[in-house]
Amino acid sequence: MGKKIGNITLLVVLILLPVVFFIASLMLGPYPIGPFDVVKIVLDHFLGTGYVDNPLAENMIWKIRMPRILGAVLVGAALSVAGAVFQGLFRNPLASPYTLGVSNGAGFGAALAILLSSGAGLNVFFVQLSALAFGLLSIGITFLLAAKARRSTVTLVLSGMLVGALFSSLVALIKYVADPYDQLPQIVFWLMGTLSGVTYEKLAMILPLYLPAMTVIFLMRWRINILSMGDQEARSYGVDVKKNRTLVILACSVLTALVVSLAGVIGWVGIVIPHLARIIAGHDFRKLVPVSLSLGICYVLLIDDICRNVTAAEIPLGVVTGIIGTPVFIYFIYKGKVRWE
Repeated sequence: MGKKIGNITLLVVLILLPVVFFIASLMLGPYPIGPFDVVKIVLDHFLGTGYVDNPLAENMIWKIRMPRILGAVLVGAALSVAGAVFQGLFRNPLASPYTLGVSNGAGFGAALAILLSSGAGLNVFFVQLSALAFGLLSIGITFLLAAKARRSTVTLVLSGMLVGALFSSLVALIKYVADPYDQLPQIVFWLMGTLSGVTYEKLAMILPLYLPAMTVIFLMRWRINILSMGDQEARSYGVDVKKNRTLVILACSVLTALVVSLAGVIGWVGIVIPHLARIIAGHDFRKLVPVSLSLGICYVLLIDDICRNVTAAEIPLGVVTGIIGTPVFIYFIYKGKVRWE
């Protein structure tokens, strides 16, 4: 009975915590909006209550803040969940959503699009589409390289390192040939990660793949538990290791490619948050995945609030996640919390 109550309490907290951060994020900005006004404006949009008497606040929420905050939700959920799964599957506390080279592939795609399109006017959708295409291409190359060695976790990680190194060099080449006054600053800013350019159209572009990929991970949580034990143990439970591991890794990689194409490279979320979630929920992926998702959403919302409110000029999101994430991870190491068994 106590365990059941504990699970219900955890579920309530996991739902309420992101909602609180979500509302707080809608409130914060150069033009602050009160919590009751935020709730009224959101409810009026869906229920048509007609109680909204502040058109400026309504436009501020729905046209400026809401798409950005929804982007933060998608980014935080995807990176934290993918990081937790990769750390379990690869049995490596330093594994992250970018382990298989997705970020470098997507970064190259975005840099190439900026290089090709700046002369005729930057097309942001072309940049996002190119980043997504090359992110998915990097996944395909990684799997092809690993297929020759029966696609074990070791060969997947090594293949990912090779693919990542290749695309990293290509990004460096594009930086070298890019116009230092126009194209290079855009490339660098995109690679540092930001949610400033997120729109409803961009969100709609990634959802058709995002939702199925996240659903696959949630439905396979108990199989991830078994896969994280190692190949021999998993086979003893009658699990098709190669098929299930490939499906899970592919779903996580697709999620990563999608959010990198949306917001650029945002580091440390997929490393730090899974360890924090593991401290709270343990190693059972049936709990670890939803806890990681909830904490990841809250963390990225918090960091984005800092980025857009601390200074007049917006700070790139990936810069702040690195500044905060590194000392937090060092603290976890010092306290002996960096484990994956």
